[in-house]
Amino acid sequence: MNPDQAPWSEWPAPAKLNLFLRIPGRRADGYHLLQTVFRLLEWGDTLRLRPRVDGRIVRHGDLAPGTDAEGDLAVRAARMLAEEANVSQGADIFVEKRIPSGAGFGGGSSDAATALVALDAIWGTDLGLDRLAALGLRLGADVPVFVRGDNAWAEGVGELLTPVGLPPAWYLLVDPGVHASTAELFQAPELTRDAAPATISDFASAAVEQHAPLGNVFEPVLRSREPAVEAVFAALARVGRPRLTGTGSGCFVEFGDRASAQAALQALPPGLRAWVAEGAARSPLRVALERFRLQGRRQVAQGTGF
Repeated sequence: MNPDQAPWSEWPAPAKLNLFLRIPGRRADGYHLLQTVFRLLEWGDTLRLRPRVDGRIVRHGDLAPGTDAEGDLAVRAARMLAEEANVSQGADIFVEKRIPSGAGFGGGSSDAATALVALDAIWGTDLGLDRLAALGLRLGADVPVFVRGDNAWAEGVGELLTPVGLPPAWYLLVDPGVHASTAELFQAPELTRDAAPATISDFASAAVEQHAPLGNVFEPVLRSREPAVEAVFAALARVGRPRLTGTGSGCFVEFGDRASAQAALQALPPGLRAWVAEGAARSPLRVALERFRLQGRRQVAQGTGF
C-alpha cells in the first residue's frame, strides 16, 4: 500500500481536570506522592493518524512552543509503541491543538495516550490497556488515566487509579495565558508536602454535602507568583467557586448544567480566554476505539478489509 493512499482516521484526545490535588508525602526516591481525582472532558485535541509502510513516524501540524517533532509526546509514544510491539509500520500524525500548553488540562499527555491507544488498534498490535498504561507512565504520570479512559481517584505519582463515578457537570474553563513549569512548582519552598491523606469518602462527602473541595496544593503558590492567575480567580469568584487544575495555570468553576455554565461565561469580563466544556462520563477516546473496532469487524465480515 502506498502510504500516501492509506486512509486517515480521527481520534479524540480529551482534556482533563484535577478536581483536587494534594501531596501527602514523598517516596524514598524523592518523587512526590499525590492524591487527586481526574475528571475527563468532552473537549480536547484531535489526532489524525495514517499508517505508513516505511516505518517512519512523521509529525504534521503545529507543535507546542519550544518543542520539536522528536520531542513531541505523541511522536515519542508512537516510537515507544513500535519498539515495544516490534512492528515495522509507521504513522503520519497530525495534531489539531485546542488544549493550551502549560495550563494543567493534560494536552500533551492526552495526545500521547491517544497515539498509544489508536496506533495499537490501527497497527493491530493489541498490547492491552495494562501494557499501554505502563508505556504511558514512562512518558508522564497522568498519561495512564487517559489510556484507561475512566474518571479516577489517583494516588502514587498519579498512576495508581481507581475508577470513580462522577455526576454530570459542566465546567467554565479559563486559561490565564501563563505557562506554569511543573518542575519549578514542585521545587517551590512554600509548597505543602505533608497534607493529611484524604480518602475517596472524604472527596465524596465534600461533593454531596457541598463543602469546600479538598483543594489544590499548587493554588496558593501560583496565585502568589502569577498576577494573571490571581486576576482570573478574582473574576471567577464572582460567578462560583474557582479552582486550579493540576500543576498548570488553568482555572475552572463547576456547574450542574450547561445553561448555568454559559450564563457564568457571559458574566465574565471581556478579554479572558474562557469557554465551557462538559464533563465526560467515559472517555471520548474509548468511544472512538469501540467504534473503530466495530467498523473493522464489519469490514472483515463484508470482505472489504480496512
